[in-house]
Amino acid sequence: MARRKENDRAQQNNDDSDSNPNDELEDEPNFDDPEGYEDDISEEDLIGDLIRQRPKETDGVESIVVIDGVPQVGTERIEKLQNVLRKLFQKFGKITNEYYPLNADGSTKGHVFIEYSNANEALEVLKGTNGYKFDKNHTFTVNLLTDFEKYNDILDKWENPIPQPFKEQGCLQYYLLDQDACDQFSVVYEQGDKVAVYLNTQPEPSLLEERPRWTETLVRWSPLGTYLATFHAKGIALWGGEKFQQIVRFSHPGVQFIDFSPCEKYLVSFSPLADSRATDEPQAIIIWDVLSGLKRRAFNADKSQALPIFKWSHDDKYFARMGIDMLSVYETPSFGLLDKKSIKVQGIRDFAWSPTDNTIAYWVGEEKDTPARVTLLELPSRNEVRVKNLFSVADCKMYWQKSGDYLCVKVDRYAKLRKDKSDIKYSGIYYNLEVFHMREKQIPVDSVEIKETIQAFAWEPVGTKFAVIHGEPPSTSVSFFEVKTGQTPTMVKKYERKPCNQLYWAPSGQFIVLAGLRAMSGTLEFVDTHDFTVMNTGEHFMATDVEWDPTGRYVATAVSWWGHKVDNAYWLWSFQGRILKRVALDKFCQLQWRPRPPSLLPAQQIKDIKKSLKKFSAQFEVKDRLKMTKASKELVEKRRKLMQEYEDLRKQKQEDYDAQRRRRIELRNNVDTDETEGRGGELEEETVEFFIKEETTFIDE
Repeated sequence: MARRKENDRAQQNNDDSDSNPNDELEDEPNFDDPEGYEDDISEEDLIGDLIRQRPKETDGVESIVVIDGVPQVGTERIEKLQNVLRKLFQKFGKITNEYYPLNADGSTKGHVFIEYSNANEALEVLKGTNGYKFDKNHTFTVNLLTDFEKYNDILDKWENPIPQPFKEQGCLQYYLLDQDACDQFSVVYEQGDKVAVYLNTQPEPSLLEERPRWTETLVRWSPLGTYLATFHAKGIALWGGEKFQQIVRFSHPGVQFIDFSPCEKYLVSFSPLADSRATDEPQAIIIWDVLSGLKRRAFNADKSQALPIFKWSHDDKYFARMGIDMLSVYETPSFGLLDKKSIKVQGIRDFAWSPTDNTIAYWVGEEKDTPARVTLLELPSRNEVRVKNLFSVADCKMYWQKSGDYLCVKVDRYAKLRKDKSDIKYSGIYYNLEVFHMREKQIPVDSVEIKETIQAFAWEPVGTKFAVIHGEPPSTSVSFFEVKTGQTPTMVKKYERKPCNQLYWAPSGQFIVLAGLRAMSGTLEFVDTHDFTVMNTGEHFMATDVEWDPTGRYVATAVSWWGHKVDNAYWLWSFQGRILKRVALDKFCQLQWRPRPPSLLPAQQIKDIKKSLKKFSAQFEVKDRLKMTKASKELVEKRRKLMQEYEDLRKQKQEDYDAQRRRRIELRNNVDTDETEGRGGELEEETVEFFIKEETTFIDE
């Protein structure tokens, strides 16, 4: 077999030698460079990706930190120092190695090398212990070992950075310049395939922008209305300006939830599907800088935590999250822990920021003989300005008034407590409303007892009233209370047997909608709380959402496809409860009004304008009549144009029909059947008789 293969190979070589040697030269292209050619392509351009992946001397040492400022101790105290430092630095991750440089006499040199299992843990040490005061004489200075390479690479001569070209984004607040102060709203329909933005003009909303597949799930406006956020499989995109051009995008695969800081400086994105602990860098929660689009910090997520995981202070200076027996407050723009450590709070259950001050309210559950308590904590001083002890507490929920003047804590109290092996059962539940007067000296607390089940609670955004839905359906009642300085909250009105389960105050207060959503078939009641008159009642069957516009002039009710698969639509109402428009859309999902920033006018000037509003009402009424007249003329002109288009189309079709008459007659055996009805004389009538049945009947005389 081997000899046969050699013979075949020899025969093939002979055949190749008989062929023309120039054939191979003609078939193969010439790759040789011409004479005098100079290669001007650098290695960076040619194989830049490979060069950037070239191993460095520092590879593998990213997880090592260097701690300076460590006490210098003798040999007899080294073991004690190591135990103290090990206990401190083990909080940030698993320590795999540690090295204490020693002098000739065996004493420490004042710095330590500690190696962790990954680079992410080393970064946490840097953020949490750099500047840490170990004792009154020693403060730690922490650096990564890789920082030394970075400092060695500093150029001897300063090179000015290249300025980036300015990207014109247009006026992002253009919507505030509308002369009639009409608000915008976004609509998501066709199961999320289409998104439209409208201007709420009267009598018909004006379409500003409509795009297919603008988002993959839903949209969300930023708190001040500057940006429109859309959700995608690979991340979040922000849009703005008159043409809604893309402003910035954030890459975060699998993102399902976002939260803006109140001043729109930062964006928090959350991807629950991200396996954050599978890599060195957390991927579940990312905080972004909105203006630059840069990632500021990433966190791991605890699946048991409720959303939003981070809560922001009113001025974007701080954000906080709750952990087991601790409250972690971070500061911006460093994004490190405030004072380098968390606040230890044994048994903390929930917390909430004041909407106007850097004050946190949190509550702690009962534990053995220790009562539950609500604490008001000032930051950054960490001063407890008020503590309220509560007894027999099953649960609490905190509600801040929008102006920050009051805090109401709804306390669920129990008469009896029974503990099973893995569960706690309460009986005889009743409710208390603990109202904190934040602007008064020493922050007095008043209590209101409500024995029935509280279904909903809502503060008047601007004012001193709050509303409560209490009782069991269908016998629910709605009570209104007013809070006055130095007095216990007093009930000013109570409505009996109201079919509602949600409360929606107008943004400027005074007006409220009592809504019975979902199971209550969408009943609506519009109330003026100035004199508690019911302005109107209505019903949007199976409504799932109620949204006030930012000015408090209009209300939108909606039946979302996400809640019900039929009758999907949104309706627009006036604040007095008069229906203005019904819009049915295929698989309608979401309606959101575009928010407005707070008014720049002082509170006193706004109050004076409200008092003198009657002086301007006549002027506004004339303007409204002119607008409606103009709208009526436009509507008549629109209908006339549609009628003319119909007449032209009908005339054209009639001409086509007449032109085809001869052909129709030929197809119908030369019989003209176009006008047979009403012209019976042109047809011959033929009567046909035939025998069906014969019957004989005998009649007895």
